[in-house]
Amino acid sequence: MGEVLNLIEEKAEAVRAALAAAVRAHRRVIYANSLGAEAMVLTDIIWTGVPEIEIFSIDTGRLHQETYDLMERLQWRYRRTLRLVHPDAAALERLTGARGVNGFYHSLDARLACCQVRKIEPFTRAIAGFGAWVTGVRREQSAARALAQPLEWDAQHGLYKVSPLLEWSEAEVWQYIRGRELPYNRLHDRQFPSIGCAPCTRAIQPGESRRAGRWWWEQPESRECGLHPRVRPAAAEA
Repeated sequence: MGEVLNLIEEKAEAVRAALAAAVRAHRRVIYANSLGAEAMVLTDIIWTGVPEIEIFSIDTGRLHQETYDLMERLQWRYRRTLRLVHPDAAALERLTGARGVNGFYHSLDARLACCQVRKIEPFTRAIAGFGAWVTGVRREQSAARALAQPLEWDAQHGLYKVSPLLEWSEAEVWQYIRGRELPYNRLHDRQFPSIGCAPCTRAIQPGESRRAGRWWWEQPESRECGLHPRVRPAAAEA
């Protein structure tokens, strides 16, 4: 058990070092907090070790109640306020007027339009003026994410993307959470490994992939909101 904890400490220190290096290189760095399990690791490391990095989360207006409860617990634990960014009200009104409240179930275009208004546009506003943004993606999560790099230029958003948890396993994420008794979303205890908006997230069944509960009515290759590419070109691997 001691060897496992030592390994997790070493990996956590490597994450702190990578984040500190990102601050030195890019000065203004921001973390888009997804409020998932990986986010608890990064929130703890940033708020206790690299406070120069700003943290925000997007309140899409369709989150689970358990996610809002988690926000409250995080703020109590760290005595910090989690900045929330919201969709543009006029754009959201146009979206629901044209597509319906749950129009995202009807087609991939409709779902991506919903993600654009509720998540991508608020994200774009939040990162404006920053040199790099931090993500909690891990290689295990999907075939597309397996090709990510620890530091890469995000041409879509015009800044660098830092992914310090790429080599972490899910077990290591949970060892860190439980070892420090960190708050986490209680939906994880109900077989929700990946948690987004309530209408677009469900529990997974035994044998399903860890992201099978996100946009489960779509093909696996389309199951991203747009912050991360759904199909990565071969040239990006070079």
